[in-house]
Amino acid sequence: MDISEAEAANELMRLAREIAKHNKLYHAEDAPLISDPEFDALVRRNAELEAAFPHLVREDSPSKVVGHEIAASPLSKVTHEVRMMSLDNAFSAEEVEEWVARVRRFLALDEGEEVAITAEDKIDGLSCSLRYENGRLVRAATRGDGQVGEDVTPNVAHITDIPQQLSGDVPEVFEIRGEVYMSKADFHALNAAQEEAGGKLFANPRNAAAGSLRQKDASVTAKRPLKFWAHGWGAASEVPGGTQEEVVRTIESWGVPVSPLFTRVHDVKAMLSHYDKIASQRPDLPYEIDGVVYKVDRLDWQQRLGFVAKAPRWALAHKFPAEQAETTLEAIDIQVGRTGKLTPVGRLAPVLVGGVTVTNVTLHNRDEIERLGVRPDDRVVVQRAGDVIPQLVDNLTRDVEREPYIFPDHCPECDSEAVAAEGEVDVRCTGGLICPAQRTERLKHFVSRGALDIDGLGEKTIDQFFALGWLESPADIYRLHQRRDAILALEGWQERSVDKLVESIEARRQPDAARLLFGLGIRHVGAVTARDLMKHFHELPALRETAEKARAGDEDAAQSLTSIDGIGSAVVEALGDFFHEDHNKAVWDDLLSEVQPPRYEVETRDSPVSGKTIVFTGKLETMSRDEAKAQAERLGAKASGSVSAKTDILVAGPGAGSKLKKAESLGIEVWTEEQWGEAVAAAE
Repeated sequence: MDISEAEAANELMRLAREIAKHNKLYHAEDAPLISDPEFDALVRRNAELEAAFPHLVREDSPSKVVGHEIAASPLSKVTHEVRMMSLDNAFSAEEVEEWVARVRRFLALDEGEEVAITAEDKIDGLSCSLRYENGRLVRAATRGDGQVGEDVTPNVAHITDIPQQLSGDVPEVFEIRGEVYMSKADFHALNAAQEEAGGKLFANPRNAAAGSLRQKDASVTAKRPLKFWAHGWGAASEVPGGTQEEVVRTIESWGVPVSPLFTRVHDVKAMLSHYDKIASQRPDLPYEIDGVVYKVDRLDWQQRLGFVAKAPRWALAHKFPAEQAETTLEAIDIQVGRTGKLTPVGRLAPVLVGGVTVTNVTLHNRDEIERLGVRPDDRVVVQRAGDVIPQLVDNLTRDVEREPYIFPDHCPECDSEAVAAEGEVDVRCTGGLICPAQRTERLKHFVSRGALDIDGLGEKTIDQFFALGWLESPADIYRLHQRRDAILALEGWQERSVDKLVESIEARRQPDAARLLFGLGIRHVGAVTARDLMKHFHELPALRETAEKARAGDEDAAQSLTSIDGIGSAVVEALGDFFHEDHNKAVWDDLLSEVQPPRYEVETRDSPVSGKTIVFTGKLETMSRDEAKAQAERLGAKASGSVSAKTDILVAGPGAGSKLKKAESLGIEVWTEEQWGEAVAAAE
């Protein structure tokens, strides 16, 4: 992946924040700001970065979160007796084949032993759990965050597909799980009625179903044509069968609909054949689907396979490939990110692609615009594929005579010069901390969990204080106590909330030097790099002095930086550039007049892993990647991000991939996360 560790850490931080925001808007407020593909693309990008940099996986990573928090919901909460999980995704036949192979390896099956799989279309709806006691429906709940959902029992009473009383021999307790959805025809009719009445229009059938079910007033739900079908179960006093197929067919016999395309197959070839069959029928189906779900049929094997993070090992969603549509590129806007990167965004005439209206498409960078030859008013082809962001794949009017698009050479936010560094395609604003687009994002980064971790300064608060002129640089955060009365006068602030904010800020007057350095958002200086630098220099002034000397051509200074393991010329150049700018130096000096970070020391102790190089891979389930690396450092070991012949121990969590294979090929000792925890406990 062509991205540095520091850039990856920063992007993962932004993605975690952005995905959480859109999750809340979509699920809790029914007010999405972006389309489903745009949201899915953020999730996919997060997964790609975590796969490439597993040691950077955050505590608040979207990969660890199922659904959404429902704290703001007007509906009462319901705690699920059995957690409602999400599914891992596949986008190709090869990924499906690899999943089946992983299942076989995990179960240690003989080569000729059959693995039966159920396959069904993946409907685009809202997950719902129906609890029946002695066959009578007593509670219905949404998935929520997987642990806690919303009580929608009165609402589902108006869905005719959901029986209030099951027929047949039903266990004492049985939770049926499935999807509440709206058909395509009903969706279009609902939106037409909403438009005529001047009401809110829904983005797609899934949003319409979610908004209709999650009504505080069940009489509103009663007017919406919702449907349901079952695909699984949760808590059960007894499971009526030994396979997925047997239980699903039993649920169907009780009077609950299941997918008409549900089937059982016996090998990968049959799985992919059924996938192709469903894909060919997709345009004519009366409801929206976005893939096919596979599940290991035998329930005893499901039990053995268990779960990883937020998804079962025994199930997989095989998403459909790209769908394309033509539209007009109406404009090209330039967005400026926290690092100053100028990102072109294409504004499209709204077009329906795979059931979703697409209005924006990223154009990535200056080179991509030149490659496609796009200009405003061009006719273009847009596609989206499963969890991939909508992308512009062709320019149909490239040969039409029109002035080429000229990429800006100055920042649209602060008018500073915008340039691309040698060997890079991205154009960046040179304004740094004087650029308003960068300042607010850098302030949000500065107070984030991985940096200074200051509670009470969320995105909206920083934007508000910045607009009021109270926050221009990080040092201003430490002067907010002087504005206590002014903050208290703002809507939404109370004595206690202001006091908590001030207390949180004051608690960071002596911050960890590595966190402070990372919080400044210097390019290429991520959390790990910041720690490596501070372990060497101990004091921030010493780092600055060396960086300035290296920038001035002092070879000894440059050598002292590059001699640090993990520090290359890109980091040296970025540090030099940062301290070369007068406005950055002013911000640095101002900040250090407000805070006094103690000398940076990493306490180490003798242990069985002292002096050894350790690599962590996969998804750690009991601790964050940063916590594990900090533990290794305390035990006198070196935590590395890549496997080589110098690696002594690989700690592999669930989902370990190429690093585990390489370690095994090199004969490197492999530990489980549990073994690592035992070693830490014994040493401490």
